[in-house]
Amino acid sequence: MKTAVVTASYHADFERFRLLCETLDRHLSGYTKHYVLVEDRDVPLFRQLQSPRRVIIAEKDLLPSWLRVFPDPLTLGRRRIWLSLRTKPLRGWHVQQFRRIAIADLVDDDAFLYLDSDVALLRPFDCRELWRDASLRLLVRPGALEAEGMSEHRRWSANAGELFGLPDTQRSTTDYVGTMIAWKRSSIQKMCAHIETVTGEHWIAAMGKQRNFSECMMYGRFVDDVENGAGHFHDQTELCKVFWLAPPPTEDEFRDFVRNMAPEQVALGMQSFLGLEPADIRRILGL
Repeated sequence: MKTAVVTASYHADFERFRLLCETLDRHLSGYTKHYVLVEDRDVPLFRQLQSPRRVIIAEKDLLPSWLRVFPDPLTLGRRRIWLSLRTKPLRGWHVQQFRRIAIADLVDDDAFLYLDSDVALLRPFDCRELWRDASLRLLVRPGALEAEGMSEHRRWSANAGELFGLPDTQRSTTDYVGTMIAWKRSSIQKMCAHIETVTGEHWIAAMGKQRNFSECMMYGRFVDDVENGAGHFHDQTELCKVFWLAPPPTEDEFRDFVRNMAPEQVALGMQSFLGLEPADIRRILGL
C-alpha cells in the first residue's frame, strides 16, 4: 500500500515548515512523496524546499475556480478571505482543510499521512506501521466529546452528521481530531461523493455554507457512521504530542513537555499561535 505525506501550509509558517522538512527527511520512512499544499502566491517561497520527494502544489490545482481569494479590507489586507456566491466568507484555516481533502483527486496514493507545519519529528517512524494488511489506522478518542470544554468539537461532530444525512438521534461521542493522522484516499472520495448526493451541491459549497467544520471529525464520522468502519482499524495511540493551548510554555516547561513524551510518540507539535519562535524550538531541541 502506498502512503504519501501531506502538509497544508502558508507563508507565515514557512520557517516552522522548514523545521518539519528537516526532521521528516531525517526520521520518516515508508512514504512515496511529501505533498505541500499552499495558496498560489506562496508557491515561489515554498519551492525553495522542493525536492524529488517534496512536491509543491498550488491551490488553483486543487480547488474550484468559483472560490476566490482576496485581501480582507476589514484587516487592511493583513488577512485573506475566500469568497464565493456558493459559500459563506471563509478564512485560511477553512481552505487549508479543503486542500487536505481535495488532494485525493490529484494523486493516486492509497493513503495520506497529514503533518502540520508546526510539527517536528524527533524519533524514527515508518509509514507502513499505519497499515494492517489493507486496513488503515484511524485515530479515535471514544467518549471524549462528553467531557467539559468540548462544545466546539461536539458542534463539528453534529455538523458532520448533518452533511452526511444522518438522523439527529445518531450522535457520536468519539473525537477524531488529531495531528499526524492518516486517511484513505478511497474513503475521502466516497465522503465527498456522499456529501454531494445528500446535499445536491459540490462538497466544498456544502461545507462552506456550514462554515463551522472539522475535516478530521468529518472523515472519522464518515468512516465509522457511514462506512461502518470498513477498511480501517481503531487506534487510540497519539503519535504526536501536541501543546494545544495558550499561554505558551516557559523554556523549562517546554523541556519537561518533551521529556515526558510517551515511548510511542514520535513527533512534537507546537501550535504556531502560541508564538514560540522556530529558532527557540531548534535551540531547545538541539536541532
